[in-house]
Amino acid sequence: MSGPLNGVRIVDLTTVLMGPYATQILGDLGADIIKVEPPAGDNVRGLGPKRNEGMSGIFLHVNRNKRSIVLDLKIEAGREALLRLAADADVLIYNVRPQAMARLRLDYETLARVNPRIVYVGVYGYGQRGPYAAKPAYDDLIQGAVAIPTLGMLAGADAPRYVPCAMADRVVGMSAANAVSAALYHRALTGEGQRIDVPMFETMAQFILGDHLCGETFDPSAGPVGYARLLNDYRRPYETRDGYLCVMLYNDKQWRAFFDLIGQPEVMARDPRFSTISKRTEHIRELYRMVAELMKTRTSEAWRILLEQADIPVMPMHTIDSLMRDPHLDAVGFFEMVEHPSEGRMRTMAVPSTWSESVPTFRHHAPRFGEHSVEILREAGYTDAEIAALKAQGVTVTADCAPPR
Repeated sequence: MSGPLNGVRIVDLTTVLMGPYATQILGDLGADIIKVEPPAGDNVRGLGPKRNEGMSGIFLHVNRNKRSIVLDLKIEAGREALLRLAADADVLIYNVRPQAMARLRLDYETLARVNPRIVYVGVYGYGQRGPYAAKPAYDDLIQGAVAIPTLGMLAGADAPRYVPCAMADRVVGMSAANAVSAALYHRALTGEGQRIDVPMFETMAQFILGDHLCGETFDPSAGPVGYARLLNDYRRPYETRDGYLCVMLYNDKQWRAFFDLIGQPEVMARDPRFSTISKRTEHIRELYRMVAELMKTRTSEAWRILLEQADIPVMPMHTIDSLMRDPHLDAVGFFEMVEHPSEGRMRTMAVPSTWSESVPTFRHHAPRFGEHSVEILREAGYTDAEIAALKAQGVTVTADCAPPR
């Protein structure tokens, strides 16, 4: 075992993407993640391409370093089994609405009576003091609720669009993992467990408004909302003679180097619109439009060489396919081919951070449905006869049963 969270045990009631992403981060950092699945299984098991039922590519990439147990929490014996697991756990994390946890009689007060030191973490849609408290939430809904599609239109899109990745799920998942780590540190200092709520709406509202609150930060207002550079319709990969290139011109040094490169070194001194970062931000569309027209005059490779020689930040515009062949990712060992016991040879991605000590490692493949049900129940003190009875009642499922479809 290795990783900074070695020795931490987390009971993970989350499904789909946001919660499992959070717990995979914690599992990568060394925590023992007990993934508690309902009899129907985690929906993501069936989502997208797969070799075997219940083991989709997306599932495999958010569930490594976990063990799977199946428990039907709507049956009393399943609920009791969960409480026995929680009694010896450091953290319990869930991502259904708190009202559902209350109906299952698995609210914080109940868990704290079983284990006063437990860190009880809810990751769900909306804070519980507002009118949206009981509303369901999904990534698309939260993206819309925090204005992401309309930001795209302000930046030149012809129709509102969601960002084509599960942005809210991933951002809030990282926030949840951060909250768990901080709460464990607090408990190490004080001995206190606690309840933590990580609402998607409020977390993403802060994420978006940190860039775009702008003038409305002040009372009275000092100007409009919206960060002009980000909302500029020319803020996009620049078209070159033979493709596209990503270029970032931001500070004084970079703009001076660019104007020198194009043979107009006097521009910043002569034109007050471009003399400071504040003035450039006011006139950013004009600047970016000028750069866009110039970029069309040379090939991507010619521009790359010139820009790098001038110490101006530049990167290729990858596709998903070309990103998988990126030479930097290859050099740092980002992708690794591993043998999964049931899925065969598969590509996995490394923990992106590096550590001089307590190094996070790949310890366990993403589990098959119910793969560790017997193992975990034995750890909780159940006998083989009691486990057989739970299985007969439909409370638990083991890996030899058919996976969910």
